[in-house]
Amino acid sequence: MKTKPVKKMEQRVSIVTLGVSDMPRARAFYMAMGWKPSTPPDSPVCAFDLNGMTLGLYGWTALAKDANVPPEGNGFRGAALAYNVREKSEVAEILQAAVDAGGTLVKAAEDVFWGGHSGYFADPDGHLWEVAWNPHAPLGANGEFQWNGVKT
Repeated sequence: MKTKPVKKMEQRVSIVTLGVSDMPRARAFYMAMGWKPSTPPDSPVCAFDLNGMTLGLYGWTALAKDANVPPEGNGFRGAALAYNVREKSEVAEILQAAVDAGGTLVKAAEDVFWGGHSGYFADPDGHLWEVAWNPHAPLGANGEFQWNGVKT
């Protein structure tokens, strides 16, 4: 008996969508961080086209409804987004920029066990972002990151 081949996912992420409780506030936060939205201000979703993918913001309750899950949830969510920088000194600078834009400092910049330097902030809806400098995986010309270093 022959079995049908299983379709497998390509190894990529297209969009990361974050549920937000206040779209204008969330949009303003990411714009204050220097990002430019790809959607008009009155859109129900706010998209930021990044290097090879998109970050989307969508109403918290609407996103939960779309996924058919309950909207309740707070505290640690078992996930963090990461923003890698080119120089060690940039970690503290980006963390401060996040605080200045309305985020919360979660963990100050410090040297870490794997030889890099990192810290964390939370956006206005509590989504964790790690800001890291990794001397073992320098960023590519366009800011691209690969775990084993960018192949150029």
